[in-house]
Amino acid sequence: MRTTLLYLVFLSAAAIAPSAGAAGDPNFPPPMASAPADPDYENGRKAVETKDWKAAVGYFGRSVARDPKNANAQNYLGYSYRKSGNLDMAFKHYEEALRLDPGHRGAHEYLGEAYLIVNNLPKAEEHLKALDRICFFSCEEYRDLKQAVEEHKRVKK
Repeated sequence: MRTTLLYLVFLSAAAIAPSAGAAGDPNFPPPMASAPADPDYENGRKAVETKDWKAAVGYFGRSVARDPKNANAQNYLGYSYRKSGNLDMAFKHYEEALRLDPGHRGAHEYLGEAYLIVNNLPKAEEHLKALDRICFFSCEEYRDLKQAVEEHKRVKK
């Protein structure tokens, strides 16, 4: 049984692996070029690293204007707005990131942290539970939000 299973796995792998001559075959499509990096997105990440929130908002705002379906850019824009003190816009972009990608770990973490800022512990805990489901064996986003929730509870006692 085990030998049969291994044989089937080997045959399946061989069937989907490209042949050695495939690259030279004129009918074989060339590898797809990767999309060029978005300079505003990259500059936004650099601005976040230096904590230049105003610049980050500008860069990510332009990135999102060009590609509104980029959940990562939406999340970073929300993060930049939150760090610059504009919670209304932060909530808007975190929610959009989650609408685009309901499993976006960063958006769940940051949205949970934003809810703690406005003293909405139940909503923060909802996002902690979502991260618990998303991250099978824990993840940094879960641990960070869990720590923030626990700290929030200690301070509020």
